[in-house]
Amino acid sequence: MRKLITALFLGAGFLFTANMANAQQKLAHLNSQLIIEAMPEVKAARTSIEALQKTKQADIEKMITEYQGKLKAAQDKEKTLSEANKEAVGKELQTMGAELQDLEKRIGEAKQKAQQELETKNQELFNPIQIKADAAIKAVSKEKGFAYVFDTANQALIYWDGGEDITAAVKAKLGIAATATAPKK
Repeated sequence: MRKLITALFLGAGFLFTANMANAQQKLAHLNSQLIIEAMPEVKAARTSIEALQKTKQADIEKMITEYQGKLKAAQDKEKTLSEANKEAVGKELQTMGAELQDLEKRIGEAKQKAQQELETKNQELFNPIQIKADAAIKAVSKEKGFAYVFDTANQALIYWDGGEDITAAVKAKLGIAATATAPKK
């Protein structure tokens, strides 16, 4: 009987100790957007995407200018239509109309392809940046012994009382100066 009571007290003691340890888990918060915006890779990625976007936009604008020129030519040709040249001009207008439809279709396809290429390039450039930031966040969290880290940039946490902001520590882990601020848009 005595062994049973001792075992119960020991079990209750371990349970109480385990609950105390769980109650003292460390919490922290950070702003991942500030971290990522401060990474030098972000500026280079944005510059690359903007250059691609300008190139694609210039190509599309060139096609639109060609379309507008052909449309004007077709409208001018239509003004020369008379009973005497009805058949010849009619055939030319029909050909011009088919060319305009084809060009309109190519413009639409070019816009869609440009959008897909920009999205692909965005993922290609920003996924490694996100992975690098995530790895640094996990490393700092482990080093500091945090059980939970909340990201305030994603509004995953509406209210917190206390906790430690480890944004600066993650920036330091990435080799970013503590005073580095997010670039202005």
